[in-house]
Amino acid sequence: MSKVKIALLQLKADRSPKVNHRRTLEHALKAARKGAQILCLQELYRSLYFCQTEQHKFFELAESANSASVEDFRELARSEEVAVVVPFFERRAEGVYHNSAAVIDADGAVLGIYRKMHIPDDPNFYEKFYFAPGDLGFRVFQTRFARIGVLICWDQWYPEAARLTALQGAQILFYPTAIGWHDSDRKAAPEQMNAWQTIQRSHSVANGVYVAAANRVGREGKLNFWGRSFVSGPMGSVLAQAAEKREEILLADCNLAKIESVRQHWPFLRDRRIDAYKPITSRYLDA
Repeated sequence: MSKVKIALLQLKADRSPKVNHRRTLEHALKAARKGAQILCLQELYRSLYFCQTEQHKFFELAESANSASVEDFRELARSEEVAVVVPFFERRAEGVYHNSAAVIDADGAVLGIYRKMHIPDDPNFYEKFYFAPGDLGFRVFQTRFARIGVLICWDQWYPEAARLTALQGAQILFYPTAIGWHDSDRKAAPEQMNAWQTIQRSHSVANGVYVAAANRVGREGKLNFWGRSFVSGPMGSVLAQAAEKREEILLADCNLAKIESVRQHWPFLRDRRIDAYKPITSRYLDA
């Protein structure tokens, strides 16, 4: 297919995982009925962003990759013939947890999961307490409608992640996200939001792909999630953007044929000096 309609679900979170799950399913159904073919939910959609503190009780939110929550979206995918990116707090084994996303195709089959590779440990983003780093690498999933890559939140700041996913043939990079500004950073919020969008638009340009970032909205604890979910095209232009404070189903049309056209005119992948990039695997290059 050369043209694909995608949807990003930007929602507020409730204290109840059941409420969040039900409301997200309802919005996903609406998105499908609006013509969306690939849907992406926000990071950790079933709960408030619990990583603001380190508390063992929140491990109770974790679920397996074949949980009832994922099964509900498999059924939605089958019935509506849509592909869905479903982020979830993965309980892999006793004491082993990941920040993951299941990729479900339009027939309800689970194509695989992606486990967040870059795990932050910043004030109010204490994810290393909860999540082991991903060990499946950067992956691409062939859905009925497009070849997609999935990266999660903190991954979005790393050009290496986008590049390695694009090099495997991804046409659209989906970034389920939970990002906002802290009460103490109110003045810096505009600059932070600009940096967040700029780095991801640069992934579109450098790789000639579509990028779709799904964020949440609303105030949770001391964090104000800034929404602004968006989709950028292969030349970095913003094709669609949601509001900062309002729930939205953000729809965007992606013309996959444009990827080849852009890469023909801007042949960044052709001109890469792969013979000169070995030092990139070093932590830092000392003088």
